[in-house]
Amino acid sequence: AHKHTNGGGWVSDSASVDDRVYVGTNARVYGDAQVYGDAEVYGNATVSGKATVSGYAVVSGDAEVTENAMIYGDAMVSGNAKVSGNAQVTGDAVISGNAIISGDAQISGDSMIYGDTVVSENAKISGDAVIYGNANIYGHTRISSHKYGYE
Repeated sequence: AHKHTNGGGWVSDSASVDDRVYVGTNARVYGDAQVYGDAEVYGNATVSGKATVSGYAVVSGDAEVTENAMIYGDAMVSGNAKVSGNAQVTGDAVISGNAIISGDAQISGDSMIYGDTVVSENAKISGDAVIYGNANIYGHTRISSHKYGYE
């Protein structure tokens, strides 16, 4: 492992991180993860497994992106959020709080997922959907341009 030249965060020798990517001091990129473009990883965030973070995507706070997850576009994953499996987060989507995105879930557009929400299996969230609280979205559910919450 080595300290990344832009930000000083830790990058394993097996991971691939572009020079222009910002990896903050306490952030870690390891496994076979790839981070490129103008992406940023900072705070105590980790990117691992075969995960990909690209474009202008940001992973921050204590967020975790792992397995085969893909975060791209202008998407943001922050707080204690975890994105795993083959999940994709793209567009201007924001995943925060204690949210968990897993399986083959796809989050796109201007969607906001926060609180203790779990989105899994083949669920697709798009448009300007806002999902929060203890919501559990799974199966082949499709949600677009609505606000859902369960407190």
